[in-house]
Parts: sequence; C-alpha cells; structure tokens
Amino acid sequence: MIRAPRSVAAFTALAFTLASCGGGGGSSSTPTPTPTPTPSQTPTYAVPAQESLTAADVQKVLAQAIEEAAARNKPAMIAVVDRVGNVLAVYQMTGTPTTLTVRTTHRAVTPGDLEGLVLPGSAAANPLAAAAIAKAVTGAYLSSAGNAFSTRTASFIVQEHFPAGDNQLAGGPLFGVQFSQLPCSDLSQRYIPSGGAGAFVGPKRSPLGLAADPGGFPLYKNGVVVGGIGIMSDGLYGYDANIDDFDNDDDEYIATAAVSGFEAPEAIRANNIQAVVQLRYTDATPSNLKTTPANARAFSALNGATGSLVTIPGYFGQGGTPTVLAGNAYGSEASGYRAATATERSSGSTIDNVDAFILTDGSGANRYPLRAGTDGARVSSPLTQSEVKAVLEEAFKIMSRARAQIRKPLDSPAQVTISVIDSDGSVLGLARSPDAPIFGTDVSLQKARTVAFFSNPSAASDLLGNPSSDVQSFVAGTRTFFNDPAALTGKTAFAARSIGNLARPFFPDGEVSRANGPLSRPFSAWSPFSTGLQSTLIVPNVVEHVGFILGASATDTRQRCTFTPDVPGKAQNRLQNGIQIFPGGMPIYRGNTLIGAIGISGDGIDQDDMISFLGLFNGGQRSGTVGHAPTAMRADQLVVDVGAGVRLRYVNCPFAPFLDTSEQAVCDGK
Repeated sequence: MIRAPRSVAAFTALAFTLASCGGGGGSSSTPTPTPTPTPSQTPTYAVPAQESLTAADVQKVLAQAIEEAAARNKPAMIAVVDRVGNVLAVYQMTGTPTTLTVRTTHRAVTPGDLEGLVLPGSAAANPLAAAAIAKAVTGAYLSSAGNAFSTRTASFIVQEHFPAGDNQLAGGPLFGVQFSQLPCSDLSQRYIPSGGAGAFVGPKRSPLGLAADPGGFPLYKNGVVVGGIGIMSDGLYGYDANIDDFDNDDDEYIATAAVSGFEAPEAIRANNIQAVVQLRYTDATPSNLKTTPANARAFSALNGATGSLVTIPGYFGQGGTPTVLAGNAYGSEASGYRAATATERSSGSTIDNVDAFILTDGSGANRYPLRAGTDGARVSSPLTQSEVKAVLEEAFKIMSRARAQIRKPLDSPAQVTISVIDSDGSVLGLARSPDAPIFGTDVSLQKARTVAFFSNPSAASDLLGNPSSDVQSFVAGTRTFFNDPAALTGKTAFAARSIGNLARPFFPDGEVSRANGPLSRPFSAWSPFSTGLQSTLIVPNVVEHVGFILGASATDTRQRCTFTPDVPGKAQNRLQNGIQIFPGGMPIYRGNTLIGAIGISGDGIDQDDMISFLGLFNGGQRSGTVGHAPTAMRADQLVVDVGAGVRLRYVNCPFAPFLDTSEQAVCDGK
C-alpha cells in the first residue's frame, strides 16, 4: 500500500508520477410531497450588507497581532483573508519557526496521509504560511451573520467522538469537513498574480483544507463577516483532543489580540450555539492578553522592524513587492457571489426565487447556469434542465422553511448551498441563500459527487483504476465488509449518511470496541489528518501543492482532485473536489437508473439531510419523472454482520423541522 512519504521532496516526486498517469427508506403506496406553501416573491432572508476590510483595517489587524506575538516572544506567521478567501496579507515575523509538523499529540497514531508529515522550510519559503492561511480561511468560511465559528470550533466537530473525549459517542457532526476547500478543487478559484478582471473572485482554495488547530477566527464589521485571521507560531499543526480543560494557546491569544475591533458578535459565537451540546469558540480571554490591542503601534512602524510581508506562491504577493490589500465585499459581482437578477431568474439561467444567490465569474456571468445532464453516453435518459430546476427549487423551498440548527437568533430559517450534478459529476446547477456559510459551496458539491460516485456502476472500477494501491485496497475492503464481491457496482444507492457510516474509525459509529468501517483507517492509524479513502484520494494533490508553495516544484497541483480515471470521453473524473463523509446528499434516479445527485451544506447535518431528501422527493413529484432510488436499492436495506446486525442509515430528518408547520416525521414513507 502507498503511504505518505515523510518528506515533501519524496511526496512531490510521487505527486508528479501520479499526475503523469492519465430515516426515510420506509415504503408507502401513496407517498405525498411535504406541503409547500405557494411560492412567494417576498424575500425570506435579509441580504448581508456589503461590508469589507479596507487596507487600513488589515494593517490594524496585523499590528495588533504583531504586538501580542512580540510580547509573548512567539514570532508568528500571520495571514488575513476576506470572506471569499482572497489573501490580503501574509506577514512573517523575524524568528518564526520554519518547520511545520502535522501531528496528533494526545495518542500514538501510525503515520500516514497527512498525519505525521514534516514539512521543512526556510525563512524564504516557510510552510507555516500554508497553515496560517488555512486557519484564516476556516474562520471566514465557517461563519456568517448567524454564526461565528473558529478553528477551535472546527476541532470540536471533526473528531471521532462528539463531544471529543473518552466516550462511546458518535463522531463529530462535520466529520471530514477538514478535507474540503482543497487546493486541487475544480470549484475553487485560483489566485491571479497579474490581478485584473476576476482576480478577486471567490471562493478561493485553502492550502491544507479547513483547519482544526486553534488560532483562526472570523473578522466582523457591523455584524457582517468580512474575513478571517490565522496565526501560526509554534510549528505544530494539530487539534485539541481534550475539551475538559482550557488551553493557554499562544496562537489563539495572538489571534484574540488581532481581532480586537473586528470581533464576532457575542450572541452568535459558537459557545452560544447548541448542537446537541454547547460548542466551543475560544479558550483565550482578552483579560489575559499581554498587550492592549488599541494601543498597538501603526503597522508602518512595525513592518520591517519586526518582520515583513512575504510572497506566497499561489496566494499572495507574486509579481511585485508584497503589499497589504483590501478585501472584496461579499455580495458584489467582483466577489464571485451575488443575488441572481430578475432576468436570470425568469430566463431559466437559475432558479426562480427572489432569495437566490449564485456564483459568478466576476464579469456578470453565472458560473453554473442550469443545464441538462451531460452523461448521455452512459445514461439513456439524462436529467433535463427542467428537472434540475424543479429539484433545486423544491430544495430551496424546504431550506426556506427549515428551522436552522446553527444560526442565531433561534428559529431562524436554515441557510445552505444546493448543488445538483449528473452521474459523471458535472455541475448542472448551483444556488444558495444570501448568507449561507462559504464552506458549504464546495462541500455541497462534494456531497453530491460522493453519493453519485458510490452509487455509480463504475465506482469499483474507478477506484481500481487509481494508480495508488492504497486507494485500490478500499474496494477489496468494502467487498469483504459486506461479504459481497459485487459491491460498488451500482447495486446499491448510497446517501451521504450511508457513506459516512462506512467512513468512521469505529463501526457502528462511536463504539470503541468495534473495528473500523471499510472506508476508514483503523483507529490506530486514524486521525483528522488520515481519515481513510477520503484523505488518501487527495493527499498527493495537497503535498504537491505544498511543494509548489515551498519552491520544491515549479508546477502547482492541477485544478482537479484525485487521480481516479477520467470519465470516458471527458477530460474530468467524478471526484474533482474530493469526497465528503457527513450527511446531506442524495442520489437521483429515473426508475432504477442513477442519473445524478443533490448535495446540501451549510446548516446542521440533519437539516442538510432533510433538505436534500425532501427537495429531491418534492422535485420528483413536481416533475413526475425523477426521484429517489427504489426502496429496495437504498443502502438502509443493507444489514452488516456486526454484533446482532447493523443496518446502514439513508436519511435522518430533525424533530420539529419547520418554522411554518408542526409536522413531524417528515421523511417517513418517501
């Protein structure tokens, strides 16, 4: 099996070698759609004000961070991004460590994938920049006007138990989200060193995906999220496995000083949001800062004396002397996210809903206009444009009625991104609510592609066609797990929740006496940096990209993740932004034929699950031609021979899910 070499040089060589290679589930005789009120053109959502970070704002954030780091004698790498991920500054203080270690610290874990990876660098090419940018992106991307999440929050929700600790509880609700916003994602836009039109269009990628290492916070102005700050001073990129204490973390304290004047509103911070348990936002308290941020000297007095802005290939400062930049206002054309126009809605370019936001190219064009399926060579009757529209619109209606789990104030409607694809993984439409978190853009597409991939007749052959023997081994492991030599050949319809069941280090999830699921590493080799198939599919891309940042390679990773074979006749594979392993995606069928998938991300996992499930069901009822897989094909018909037998899950919908009705059990019988 190919496991991660422990040096960036060796891994870069491997990456180049690879680059050269080509709930519900019950049945009912008369299912009925969940009642949906008559469509209205009265907006459900408030559109965020177009606030943005000015260059002076960024300089203030930098100065406050520099002063606190100096007072702690912890020279740091400091990164600032805007809401859509544009890097506005990377500042390296003199004496900042130059080696980055990715590692679990509370227990021994067999090295593999990113776990245990050591990235040596220099002051001129410092890998800590990749970690600082990832932290800043995480703070910005996980947050909105209704919730503020930090990298400590991320740590809280991606571990093997939720809450983390020595218990028998299931994994974190966003288990696996760290492997999103990847540097190889075909959805994410890339930095344009020359600037010009489209240079600041988001969403931008992250060098290491999302971070769970404390020291990353969102930045706010007037209650509107405008960006994120990331601090890296110790060279250890990890996560907090012990939630029973409060850490004295220098990175988090430096970041706390940095956000002074740009803090998230107290009411929406993670520690005021319940997701079964109260989440964590920070262990740092302003009273324990070593400095008074308001008294920080001007950035101009610190720049050069304490360090300097540094060029980061692929992100910041190329093509000239690095300079502090201003951010773009989310919701503007230039940001890549804006409200759909009346003409776009009426013409069929996107869904006909006054609240719809879309992704744009910065020059006025919708990046993902509605279209029909492109998989006609493999599917006799692909999705039509009208079917895509029906599914997207019905999912949007369910979202608008759904009671949010992770937003304040209580009883706010959910806000998510919705992606629909064909069976090849090609995007057929994408729409979102005005203030959905940015991370959900990439993740919604990951979820759709994941369920389409594993439900596809080509799943096993695609994995066996990957040049990595490690990737290939997951086919045999899955077939052994199910005692079925024909598993992963299209017999079973897998929802995102089903795939999540199989991708946990314990099966059933959380039961520590049990072995791992077939898509996971054994627990002795598992960590948030080495999850199993999810991580091994994309780790060559990530390390190739880090090699590019450090100058070990003149070539960046390609803008398409994984090295699974291309779809016949297309210059694309089915997993071009990786896979995702938490709920919120459903395959789309015409009869018993897979023709696409829908993915949802941005709220609680049960809310995401419900929106995808009911959106597809109602869209199918509306069109009369598409819908869910037949009950007999769904993954919840599979019972695994563990203990007394464990049935996979397909969907789980929340209690009291809607704001406008008291209806319960809304996914039953569909």
